[in-house]
Amino acid sequence: MIRDYDVIVIGAGHAGCEAACAAARLGSTTLLVTIDMNKVAQMSCNPAVGGIAKGQIVREIDALGGMMGIVTDRSTIQFRMLNRSKGPAMWSPRAQADRMRYSVEWRRILENTPNLYLWQDSVNELVLDNGVVVGVKTALGVEFGAKSVILTAGTFLNGLMHVGRAQVQGGRVAEPASHGLTEQLINLGFTSGRMKTGTPVRIDGRSIDYSQATVQEGEHDFHHFSFLPDVHTELRQRNCWIVYTNAEAHDVLRASLNDSPLYNGQIQSVGPRYCPSIETKIVTFADRDSHQLFIEPEGEETHEMYLNGFSSSLPWEAQLGALQKIPALRHVQIYRPGYAIEYDFFDPTQLEHTLETKLVKRLFFAGQVNGTTGYEEAAGQGLLAGINAHRQVHDLPPVTLARDEAYIGVLIDDLVTKGVDEPYRMFTSRAEHRILLRQDDADMRLTPLGRKLGLVDDRRYELMQRKSQQIDEIIDFAKSFSVKPESVNAYLEEHEISPLRQGVKLYDLILRPQLGLLVLAQLLPELSSVLDRIEEERRDEIIEAAEIKIKYSGYIEREKLVADRISRLDSVVLRGKLDYANLTQISIEARQKLERIDPETVGQASRIPGISPSDINILLLLLGR
Repeated sequence: MIRDYDVIVIGAGHAGCEAACAAARLGSTTLLVTIDMNKVAQMSCNPAVGGIAKGQIVREIDALGGMMGIVTDRSTIQFRMLNRSKGPAMWSPRAQADRMRYSVEWRRILENTPNLYLWQDSVNELVLDNGVVVGVKTALGVEFGAKSVILTAGTFLNGLMHVGRAQVQGGRVAEPASHGLTEQLINLGFTSGRMKTGTPVRIDGRSIDYSQATVQEGEHDFHHFSFLPDVHTELRQRNCWIVYTNAEAHDVLRASLNDSPLYNGQIQSVGPRYCPSIETKIVTFADRDSHQLFIEPEGEETHEMYLNGFSSSLPWEAQLGALQKIPALRHVQIYRPGYAIEYDFFDPTQLEHTLETKLVKRLFFAGQVNGTTGYEEAAGQGLLAGINAHRQVHDLPPVTLARDEAYIGVLIDDLVTKGVDEPYRMFTSRAEHRILLRQDDADMRLTPLGRKLGLVDDRRYELMQRKSQQIDEIIDFAKSFSVKPESVNAYLEEHEISPLRQGVKLYDLILRPQLGLLVLAQLLPELSSVLDRIEEERRDEIIEAAEIKIKYSGYIEREKLVADRISRLDSVVLRGKLDYANLTQISIEARQKLERIDPETVGQASRIPGISPSDINILLLLLGR
């Protein structure tokens, strides 16, 4: 055995990087084992971070003291805020990143984090002692000791790639698969399954006729991922482009379905419902003669383009032939075809909310091995697994996030309580308290916790406190300042807004959907003076946050009451209190699911599919509630 570590992380994808970095920064000696040190945090599919609900997760990671938001901001080549036409609970930041810069930046952070060490190798066996993990063995025959191990193997566990009828073992194109761990874990009693994901063709931007495409420009305002004001990109910003498939392209694809691994029986595992392949689209939506595709640059300087929406495992000839039927891609050259990949995952109901496995102590799972899809979902899990692995090693109480505290809390609770029957992707609709989980206030929600844990430094915490103070100053002023009709009526009438008949508090005026703080500051010198006191580099961010809190205050307060009421069930401990097998008062389905999942609280039990409200009432009665 070369050396003992506090925490060993297997795999340097997005989950592994966050896990290793968190554990090491908290003070645990940490070893990160990866097959290829030159591909840490590789963006295997789309070179983008964020999106619907995913962007909120990245903001939460940053607020807790994780690194994904910082790395993304430093490698961004286009930024947009999605869902602007909807309320702020739905706003979701998204960035195109330079794929190579993203990985290089993560590598720089990992190599310069105290207590963190790297080893290039493949782990093929866990070392156990009486049901407790105590180390790992690698393909090179090296054994490392550990007080805790985090498995973040992504798509590498028995990974198998498909292009048409061709099959190649691997966790990613040109990278070997990992063998041995799945078989060992199954022998230990773990339930495993197979999932499938895919990636599109990569095309040469020089062969695109951009006159036949619609440009999609980025935004250049104050929004970005990290709450640190001095973290930003210095890379040249690039446009994306929109094109559409057509009936001719669909005919080419349809003619090759017999060679599609998805339809000839070659692939039998479950793929992501919300990111279907192009062949799935033409079969499922047979009545449609076009589908939208996004041409997205892979980096600041490269000509390599990612064709978002054209994920495929069809033969390369069919992929190329279909693309050549699209006017903008008539003369397209491709770098490589799209492919599908199958890999092993483990039923996440075998985990505690800390992401520690129930069957093996001190062993944690994070990322796609838990049945999720997406860099952001993986990174959020990795961060919590790294925190909890460290805390367990040092005999500290575990950390979990509630569903009304963070999207990361929703994600982990969904996995552990409900399990997965397809690759799990986060959506705003999965969060019943999404008005409380906005992207604009992730720092207000989670930075105090990050500070308590030890991941948030003095500067970040002081910035959060100053932001909170300035938001409160704006709101307090709005509640106390009276606006006279003559100050604003001319503007209101000009813009066909109902004029004031008498003086009102500024707060009530801001509640009108057509009015905001910046507009009213042009009419009210007193308000302008208050806003001018905010430091310039964070002025727009703070004004936006204050305005959202004012305009949506009624919804926010109501949702807090609902969340508080629901959270009471999460305080009622259930585990170890009842013998489910002999509970004849509840349904057989409920007994079986309660036995299998063994929920920690009544609240968790209430979220298990198949557990009815009447079952919960009976559990409460039996517990004397």
